[in-house]
Amino acid sequence: MTTIIEITIFVLAAFVGFEVISKVPTTLHTPLMSQTNAIHGIVLLGGLIVVGLSSNVLDNVIGTIAIAFGTINIVGGFMVTDRMLGMFRRKPSASSAREPGGRPVIPAEGRDAGADGSDEGRGSG
Repeated sequence: MTTIIEITIFVLAAFVGFEVISKVPTTLHTPLMSQTNAIHGIVLLGGLIVVGLSSNVLDNVIGTIAIAFGTINIVGGFMVTDRMLGMFRRKPSASSAREPGGRPVIPAEGRDAGADGSDEGRGSG
């Protein structure tokens, strides 16, 4: 392929990618982008192949940089995804909280003097 054709394909791919991503709703944008960072696994694999098959220092340096950046992007993408999904997790309510033995947890401010079953604190009547 000639250089002009390769540049044309690159520009068209960038334009199509921009148009597709701009149509994604904002609520899905960050999780989608952080997961697509996992595509850097291909960069990571390519860097490993380059380093494994290289015979000169420049190839080793470029491959090592590709491996480092690919790893950073993969880890960062999954960290962002975990953080975004954490925003949608429900907080445990007091009624659903349980002790290790299976008994429900009673909040400290909700206890009264006779909450342990004794007659202390109860009025006679």
